[in-house]
Amino acid sequence: MQEDRREKILLKALELYMVEGYANVSITDLQAALNMGRGTLYYYFKDKDELFQEVVDQYLIRPKHRALERVKDTATLSEMIDAMLYYTNLLKEFYDQVENKNINTSNVVTVMYTAYSRFPDLYRKARRLYERELNLWIQAIKNSMRAGEIRGNVHIETVAHMFLHIKDGWDPGRSGAPMNFDIFPEQYNYLYELIKKQPE
Repeated sequence: MQEDRREKILLKALELYMVEGYANVSITDLQAALNMGRGTLYYYFKDKDELFQEVVDQYLIRPKHRALERVKDTATLSEMIDAMLYYTNLLKEFYDQVENKNINTSNVVTVMYTAYSRFPDLYRKARRLYERELNLWIQAIKNSMRAGEIRGNVHIETVAHMFLHIKDGWDPGRSGAPMNFDIFPEQYNYLYELIKKQPE
């Protein structure tokens, strides 16, 4: 019961922060949106800052950590892609629980930049994950080259960055549109096919 209520608070806070921005959402706004007393909110979170940090950690940082934990240093490019699709599916699960479906890429980016500029610990967590993911992409490309899965003449770091940033675009050219998670398999597979070793 307590975990359900806590999750309800976090999801509603995520939605409000995405739509209104962190600075424009007060505890009073959260009370009204949740139909919940101030004392109940403070039972779970000591203040607005703690709530915001937990929202970002739970919905934007931990899902990537869970995905990267699935990847071994011996992973091939195909296995790395599978892990990142697992990550985007985790994000979609959260998005599907949010009532407002007009949340878009710009909303997500704004919340992320707010979090990382205000809370250095969150930035450091995100930066470590970024570097870990980049290194895993690089290693996966090297592993796939050795296995003959992809061509041996691709620029490893360039391709690694291309794979890394696919999910950051959400839906290229439509930053104001609702998020579209269906594009990720298509984009990963398209880039993979471009560098895949063709039969001789």
